[in-house]
Amino acid sequence: MVYSVAVAGASGYAGGEVLRLLSAHPEFEVRTVTAHANAGQQLTAVHSHLRSYRGMVLQETTPEVLKGHDVVFLALPHGKSGALADELGDASLVVDCGADHRLVSASAWETFYKSEHHGSWPYGLPELVLASGAKQRENLVGVNRIAVPGCNVTAVSLGLAPGIRAGVIQPTDLVAVLAVGPSGAGKTLRTDLLASELLGSAHAYGVGGTHRHVPEIVQNLTGAGGEAVTVSFTPVLVPMARGILATSTARLQPGVSAADVRSAWELAYADEPFVELLPEGSFPAVSDTIGANTALIGLAVDEAAERVVTVTALDNLVKGTAGAAIQSTNIALGLPEQLGLSIDGVAP
Repeated sequence: MVYSVAVAGASGYAGGEVLRLLSAHPEFEVRTVTAHANAGQQLTAVHSHLRSYRGMVLQETTPEVLKGHDVVFLALPHGKSGALADELGDASLVVDCGADHRLVSASAWETFYKSEHHGSWPYGLPELVLASGAKQRENLVGVNRIAVPGCNVTAVSLGLAPGIRAGVIQPTDLVAVLAVGPSGAGKTLRTDLLASELLGSAHAYGVGGTHRHVPEIVQNLTGAGGEAVTVSFTPVLVPMARGILATSTARLQPGVSAADVRSAWELAYADEPFVELLPEGSFPAVSDTIGANTALIGLAVDEAAERVVTVTALDNLVKGTAGAAIQSTNIALGLPEQLGLSIDGVAP
């Protein structure tokens, strides 16, 4: 069966990446692409690299245009998906690549996003370990709504959740510092995202618990079994177009050995096609993951500081967004989870 697909917000970075991956998917056929300011333009006028879509025209983003497709991907700015999704009905599988349906807590949403909460959808991070010992993929089978995680959240959650679930690290006093590329902020014209501001520099943002991904990280690690989870999360904008390198640390539980720690992560990811724990002493580079739906994790125990250190690399536009969306959609539709997705990156 071939599923008809519409991509809303197709002119942005996330929408473009969804389209790039869908072009290689044997079961999906993109029939409609929409935009806001770019409506009426040829898709290749805004994504000149997507030559397989030449001739497609960006339409207005309205419920009428999006209805009637088997799958609708929403790659819209935060706060824009909720009201639109409410009008799409239940006939389509709707996949929100934005933040509107990620948080279970309405109060957390309203505190960090300053807008109306539109409810939570099944969470699209299949490899996330849960307190029960299951994985989040079990909650995606047969659903018709999917909330794709935040890209930074994916890196931190995959890096720390196995230790929380296994009880080898403490859920309080978690610290995560991330080097991130500016494509995660979308195509919005902002001074701090200009090349002249980025090149040869690095700067932190969302400092002091103010970043919108904080409650989502807490939500995921609580779901993995953490009690009273606290995390100090600091992203740092660096001059690479895409990618995330997340260094996350946690206090060891008393009496836990380095072997116990490594065993927890090995058990969590041994059978995962898209998440790989690297050999002892090896740590990933962002360049290892560019273009691939992979998260690579390096793991160490700092004996002197009594802390576990995880270093997680991923492509924020693939495993952090579009790849996770398609992977989760495959699961929801009963397709092979790896269909249309690659573990091989692009180099140099």
